[in-house]
Amino acid sequence: MASLISIPRITRRAGKVWHRNMVVFVRTWQVNFFPPLVEALLYLFAIGLGIGSYVHDINGIPYVNFIAPAILAIAVMNSAFFECTYGSYVRMYYQKSFDAMIATPLSIEDVIAGELLWGATRSVIYVIIMLPVLAAFGVISLPLALLVIPFGFLGGLMFAGIAMCFTAISPGIDTLNYPSFLFITPMSLFSGTFFPLTLMPVFLQYVAFAILPLTHLVAIMRMFTLPSFSWMILVHVAWILVVTAAFCILSINLMRRRLIV
Repeated sequence: MASLISIPRITRRAGKVWHRNMVVFVRTWQVNFFPPLVEALLYLFAIGLGIGSYVHDINGIPYVNFIAPAILAIAVMNSAFFECTYGSYVRMYYQKSFDAMIATPLSIEDVIAGELLWGATRSVIYVIIMLPVLAAFGVISLPLALLVIPFGFLGGLMFAGIAMCFTAISPGIDTLNYPSFLFITPMSLFSGTFFPLTLMPVFLQYVAFAILPLTHLVAIMRMFTLPSFSWMILVHVAWILVVTAAFCILSINLMRRRLIV
């Protein structure tokens, strides 16, 4: 148990792993550029403008403006989570990229840390692509909304750490469907994304606040894009920092145990 919570020794060589993944991403930029762009447009038209024509506002906020930060938060979650589950699993098991990198001076800790950093970076890229789309529709407040970019990295790192824990304990790639459908999908619906948490029973509000990471990211994104600041931003940021540190440490130690065995 102690080994799972011990602080891993990470060097700047982790940047080599991050750079390798970035090079692959850039080489296939045509495939990687359009999904977040189309995703933003689909959410805006189907939910923001479609459902928004019936739900005119929420607490005085136009519905399309209400869901805009949720669109960003969901993109952060999905990009980091799926990159560090299916993407990392393919590199580890099928492509044997992890084995090849560990055969060099890179340590297991460096390889996994590089994967986590890349997952967070991919979230930032998705946010940067989607921001101009949301700005063009006038549903976010610029330039303050630009502050969601660094929080996109922090949120991406949190979900990358959570994702890597699932990757470390999954016996096969098909098993990763369980966290995708039983954790990610419900969280994208019940984290204050498309309707306020106050519409749920009080007990479920506490559950969402206590155990659903997306709840805190959505709240932060909403404060910057509407904007609507409150002292609760400190609570949300502190929650994310603690969870991010815990899951990143745990994921590296779990992956080290898996790869050594």
